[in-house]
Amino acid sequence: MRFRLKVPALACLIAGLVACMLTSCSLSLPSTSYTPPAKQQSIDDSALKTPGVLKVGVNAAAAPLAGKASSSAKLVGIDVDVAAAIADRLGVKVEVVDVGKDAARALSSGQVDVVLGVDSASSEAGYWKSTVYLATGVALFAKDASAKAPQVTESVSIGAQVSSKSAWSVENVFGEPSLVVQDSLASAFAALMSGKVDYVASDAVTGVYLAKTSAESARVVALVQQPGGYCAAVGSSNAALQSAVSDAVSALSKAGLIDAIQTKWLGSPLDLSTYPTLSGARDAKAGGSAAGSASGASSSSASGAGAAADAAAGQTGSAGSGAGAGAASAAAGTNARTL
Repeated sequence: MRFRLKVPALACLIAGLVACMLTSCSLSLPSTSYTPPAKQQSIDDSALKTPGVLKVGVNAAAAPLAGKASSSAKLVGIDVDVAAAIADRLGVKVEVVDVGKDAARALSSGQVDVVLGVDSASSEAGYWKSTVYLATGVALFAKDASAKAPQVTESVSIGAQVSSKSAWSVENVFGEPSLVVQDSLASAFAALMSGKVDYVASDAVTGVYLAKTSAESARVVALVQQPGGYCAAVGSSNAALQSAVSDAVSALSKAGLIDAIQTKWLGSPLDLSTYPTLSGARDAKAGGSAAGSASGASSSSASGAGAAADAAAGQTGSAGSGAGAGAASAAAGTNARTL
């Protein structure tokens, strides 16, 4: 009987608490929204061209590394996202600048602090290079995922963009009769899908991106070149920034953020170690020593998946929200960086 008498009392207590929460208790809540504290800057301003800002150079003619979105003049691409992630890691804002292909001049002139998309095989002096953050190499694409890699002694037709490193690699490994020159990479893939050629040779990153954005079924089946990759470059005398960028690239790779950026632009992280390298394929540096029999290619892709890096708050340049049609067109038609 005493238990039943407690029920209405408990109900009254709950009603009173609710009333308190809706009236007087609410007066203690803060009147402003919460703003998370900014990350502490981990690089001294003396190592930067502009205090608190990391100026990063990219090549806007090298989609999907960088290019302009079809709807605006804003730079977007893998390197733009990597630039934002590095700056966020250092606790600074980021400014992305199109510097074209001349990394050495952009750094020596003081135009930028860092240049992304630098070929790991480059022997140009005047700047330091990080470890590879994005592996690539000349790859063979087939129309069907079930297709097998050809033998170098087979009589096959391989499309490649005119005056490209890919065309040189095909001629070097398979011989001139196998090479079918095309005006653009898009034309080469169109020839593949229509059955006019058996394979297409292309830079792995560019080819995967073009296949993804054009909804083609083409897939990598082999490498025609020992893989290299893209690095970050810093002026040779800026030891402090070299160390900071090296640590940032390593941390972003280990955390899976580079994988997340690749997934955004390529559909999934590009792991070149899963593809055979054809016998006779040379390394990423033109004129390198010939490889032996087909083998697994090394890859610098970080293992595991990770959440995409948020752009640094208040950054002066930012990553694009998706693959713009303008960047896709650049990948299809440019001669500047197509391998």
